[in-house]
Amino acid sequence: MKKDMIAIRWHGRGGQGAITAAKIVAQAAFASGYSGVVMAPTFGTERRGAPVLTSLKIAREKIYDLSPIETPDIVVVLDHLLLHEADVTKGLKPGGLIILNTPMGIDAHHFEGMKLAVADITSLSVEAGLPSGMVNSGIIGSFARASGLLEFDFLLKAIEEEFSAKRPKENARAALLAYERTVLGG
Repeated sequence: MKKDMIAIRWHGRGGQGAITAAKIVAQAAFASGYSGVVMAPTFGTERRGAPVLTSLKIAREKIYDLSPIETPDIVVVLDHLLLHEADVTKGLKPGGLIILNTPMGIDAHHFEGMKLAVADITSLSVEAGLPSGMVNSGIIGSFARASGLLEFDFLLKAIEEEFSAKRPKENARAALLAYERTVLGG
């Protein structure tokens, strides 16, 4: 994916860490040479378990547009059940990439004209030693594999820094497992 600016919209549930995941990717992008990094969380009356989203824009040059993303290049979905609750693919550009945490195989999902990457991040995170439902580090591993935008080492370092006091090894392992087991299609 080579272009001037990459627009990434993250969809999750309150408490899953979608905003933290976007923040980690933003930090890694900046550390790897992207001088334009803008993260714009969307807050409202969210509660634990309610759908939430955040926007992340990365570019090699400074970004002046601070508005939420309406036409993303990439959509990252931390809970496959959100596909039935919100229009997470709304505005996704033709040929865009959907990164999906789902226990179902890639053939169970059909997104016409889009690229798809899937992994059972929920199970992989538990396998890595994290509590059930903590999927933000794992989804970063899938993001790294599917997008190819950032070197995985930058992302791992940002994960370990973010979680330095909260299971850094387990979070890094969740990202690594997801990176290795993400299935790409479409």
